[in-house]
Amino acid sequence: MRLRTAATAVVYRKSLKLSSASKRMATTGEICNLMSVDAQKLQDAPGYIHMLWSTPLTIALAIYFLWQQLGPSVLAGLAVMILLVPVNGAIAQKTRKLQISQMRFKDSRVKLINEILNGIKVLKLYAWERAFKEQVNEIRGIEMKLLKTSQFLSAGSSLSWFMAPYMVSLGTFAVYVLSSPNNILDANKAFVSLSLFNILQYPLSILPAVLSYLVQGAVSIGRISRFLKNEELNPDGVTHNPSAGKAAHYPVSIESGTFTWDKSETPTLRNINLRVPHGQLVGVVGQVGSGKSSLISAILGDMEILEGSVNQAGSMAYVPQQAWIQNGTVQENIMFSKTLFQPTYDDIIDACALTPDLKILAGGDQTEIGGKGINLSGGQKQRVSLARSVYQDCDVYLLDDPLSAVDAHVGKHIFERVIGPTGLLKHKTRILVTNSITYLSQMDQIVVMRNGEVSEIGTYQELVDRRGAFAEFIAPFLVSHGNDGSSDEDDEGQFFGVCFHFGLYLSFLLRPRRLGQNLSRAQSILDEQEKLKKEEQTKQQMKLTEEELAKSGNVRLKDFLSYFKAYGGCLFTSTMWWYLMYLATQTGSNIWLSMWSNDPPSANGTQDTQLRDLRLGVYGGLGLIQAIGVIGQSFSAAVGCVAASRALHHNLLNNILRAPMSFFDTTPLGRIVNRFARDIDVVDVNIPITLRIWLGTFAGVVSTLFVISFSTPVFLAVVIPLGIFYYFVQRFYIASSRQLRRIDSILRSPIYTHFEASLTGASSIRAYDQSKRFIQHSDYLLDKNQMAYYPYFTSNRWLSFWLETVGNLIVLFAAIFATVEKDNITAGLAGLSVSYALQVTGALNMVVRMTSDMETYIVGVERINEYANCPKEAPEKVDMGRSLSHWPEQGRVELKNFSTRYRQGLNLVLNNVSVVINPMEKVGIVGRTGAGKSSLTLALFRILESTGGDIIIDDINIGHLGLTQLRSRLTIIPQDPVLFSGTLRLNLDPFSIFTDEEIWNSLSQAHLRGFVDSLPAGLSAAIAEGGGNLSVGQRQLVCLARALLRRTKILVLDEATAAIDLETDELIQSTIRTEFKDCTVITIAHRLNTIMDYDKIIILDQGQIVEHDSPENLLQNPSSLFYRMAKDAHLV
Repeated sequence: MRLRTAATAVVYRKSLKLSSASKRMATTGEICNLMSVDAQKLQDAPGYIHMLWSTPLTIALAIYFLWQQLGPSVLAGLAVMILLVPVNGAIAQKTRKLQISQMRFKDSRVKLINEILNGIKVLKLYAWERAFKEQVNEIRGIEMKLLKTSQFLSAGSSLSWFMAPYMVSLGTFAVYVLSSPNNILDANKAFVSLSLFNILQYPLSILPAVLSYLVQGAVSIGRISRFLKNEELNPDGVTHNPSAGKAAHYPVSIESGTFTWDKSETPTLRNINLRVPHGQLVGVVGQVGSGKSSLISAILGDMEILEGSVNQAGSMAYVPQQAWIQNGTVQENIMFSKTLFQPTYDDIIDACALTPDLKILAGGDQTEIGGKGINLSGGQKQRVSLARSVYQDCDVYLLDDPLSAVDAHVGKHIFERVIGPTGLLKHKTRILVTNSITYLSQMDQIVVMRNGEVSEIGTYQELVDRRGAFAEFIAPFLVSHGNDGSSDEDDEGQFFGVCFHFGLYLSFLLRPRRLGQNLSRAQSILDEQEKLKKEEQTKQQMKLTEEELAKSGNVRLKDFLSYFKAYGGCLFTSTMWWYLMYLATQTGSNIWLSMWSNDPPSANGTQDTQLRDLRLGVYGGLGLIQAIGVIGQSFSAAVGCVAASRALHHNLLNNILRAPMSFFDTTPLGRIVNRFARDIDVVDVNIPITLRIWLGTFAGVVSTLFVISFSTPVFLAVVIPLGIFYYFVQRFYIASSRQLRRIDSILRSPIYTHFEASLTGASSIRAYDQSKRFIQHSDYLLDKNQMAYYPYFTSNRWLSFWLETVGNLIVLFAAIFATVEKDNITAGLAGLSVSYALQVTGALNMVVRMTSDMETYIVGVERINEYANCPKEAPEKVDMGRSLSHWPEQGRVELKNFSTRYRQGLNLVLNNVSVVINPMEKVGIVGRTGAGKSSLTLALFRILESTGGDIIIDDINIGHLGLTQLRSRLTIIPQDPVLFSGTLRLNLDPFSIFTDEEIWNSLSQAHLRGFVDSLPAGLSAAIAEGGGNLSVGQRQLVCLARALLRRTKILVLDEATAAIDLETDELIQSTIRTEFKDCTVITIAHRLNTIMDYDKIIILDQGQIVEHDSPENLLQNPSSLFYRMAKDAHLV
């Protein structure tokens, strides 16, 4: 237990310190496997270590006493055993190599599944499930080949070890009786020898499992060791010396710095010289990929320093570009373990514009937020992240474009109240990365990044007067505004309007000042239209994820049946048939030996050679049939177990990919990953080994009871009460151990969930100096998990005591009845009865243990079936009786009295909506928070299903289509840019439908051609997990290239260029207008300037359309809601 805990804990600690290069090699999937599978194998293996010395000792003692009985003849048996050693050594060596390969592919599979789960919404929107399922199945196929080979080797090993005692006894007896006619095999010699051979049987039969577990443990030690040798971030890379040089005046300084993400690659940042004076606000600007975020990472110490030095004095807060949110309440995410001081907390909530959001949430700041903030909008997540940083009250603030995810007025509110010269952080040192020029005039300094270097640095006015790259960049926007850099509110508003006139919007949301009081997206449970009337409903809304409850009672019969159904009926029948053959011949051979020992010698005191040869021949023949039974049983079991593994994984993967989004909203990803990692490993490895051992030991118990009852029928009178006692002991133990295993499995999931959250937010954890707290929480979760494991081991000791008692009673009664019945039974049968009774204790112990293990391992099947039988989405394809290859041809969209909700029991987010969008129309959808904008687009893709009404696209009701048929014919550019590990080509075209020329064209139109040309591998360039080796802006351009490649008649835009610089953004907007001019374009507009030239505006409020007309007509009516919104945005 301590070994497993130590291994898991040290892997967690290491993961928080991995360098960027190491993270590319040690993926999330691999580290999850190290914590779940490898650490468990380290716990399992030590229990068998003592077998390594006790087994040879037992064998040596048995051979010594056999020598006393049979003399030099025992050397024949010893020779058989020696011959088996190199055979099994070779098998063990080959098994080890297979285990290493298998674990490597297991890592790849879990990593890919982890990525799929993180990007499941994007997969569904693009209808890419099949492509990624095929990738998983391809890896799983290789894994299954390796597993099958490994199982066959184990089957071969089982043959040699199970048959070893028989071959040793056959060889020894044959040499003994054939070496001299005076060597008569009487009952004394036969059954004392047989008892000794039976003593040999247990260590020899258990040895395959011992070797298997030890080999797996050795492989796991090697894997964990290699991981722990990975390169760490240099803790001395960034010095924290407040007295170094002018640190008091410059809390952040970089001298001649050259930085890289990977030492094997060219430097990302070069010749960086930067000093940030105390209390100043420094802006960092530049084009996509220029190194803005890398500069922040260099200050954090996340990059490798090749040259120069970095010094950072004082405490530090970090707001990443993609907000990091933990599963917990809003308040817990903001406080981040600090003590609550209500006045300060309230001021920060108000300054970060979170007050209106908390009023909408059912439980206010006590509302639970899902993992990665799944039930918050992008703007809300960023404001919670910003509020967390402010509440920490640090000295230095690194702000990586936090304003890109909020609308203009909220951005202005945050800048004035938090970041700017009059904000809460006015006395703090602030470095703000931004793509917006709105607030640059209020910066103390501006750093201009270009191609990984600082091209210019100075104040706003200095940079304008210099007429360099910065002046050229903003010159077009100063023509109508002048270059005075005035920060007056009205001038700023005009300046803001001028910028947007050119289509240069760089934040996610633009909503009116009045409606800005309610700021959240119509996501999941956040779309509350009125206060809940019942307290019970309120609590339900506050709670997003349900606790994972342990099932109780016996494992259901249908879970056993589901495993054996996956195993295969014919294979199961075959396994049982071979097993019965082995059982019958094993028992028969011993009865035959009993009869042999009772044969009287000939008149001259020697053997009857003819009878001897008959006995020896039949004994050898029974051994041969026994060997055939073991071969048949072992190999059919190996094939069946592999088939079961393949089928169970296939069913689980299929159903998870077909589960509705509501399932992922309410289920932590750690629980799902746990099924694919630990539970699948149980099915792959533990169940086959346990089944094989159970079959072997159960055969021993059955044959023992049969032989004793056959020898002394009166023993049956004792068997019944002993059997009843044994049954109750077994059921009591199994019930306890099974439930403890269930609790153990459930308590593992939070470990993986916490680990994934920690790995995602490692930079934030280090920046806030919270590593120690997160490590302590990980240790607490481990200890909590061990609370279920320790009683499991204790129950094992309890079981051993009672099984020893039952075994000793069987020996006692067998000896008593053999003595009482001495006049009625032969010496051979008496010897057979007692010798069998002597081995029953060990066999009984193993049978109960293996029966228990089998039932507890079937809990893994139970847990897999739980998610393999969760609710499914609608079918992927439906026969429509017509070809849909060119549908939709026009792009006409009509909603008829359409209503929908996120989940059963929640309020409607769209209520009786009716609207017609004509072919090739450009339609903007605007509205306040919770109005239903995102819900409308999700309904188009049937992420949300109709609860009333219909959506008609080109005269086809989308509710009658299969989901793949629908989603593959629509295109969306989502708000969150999600990429998957693999090649760039895979991320653009996973089905390999398009030619390289078409892909290059789409990259050119998305203004990524130059970047991809610079990559040595071009389209085959590797994309790191989650797109980690691309900037957020580059990821958004890749998503745009996807849309340009698909070219469907309907395009949905969800504010997809927030992380892109001004110049590239203008080019992208031009591309969308020209390339999609013949398409129907539906845009969720958070900034009105982007839709002022659209054909139609739809304004939603509380899930209903309140205004619907062209922008010109709406602006002519001063009382219209759209007019007031445009006025607030300085567009009229």
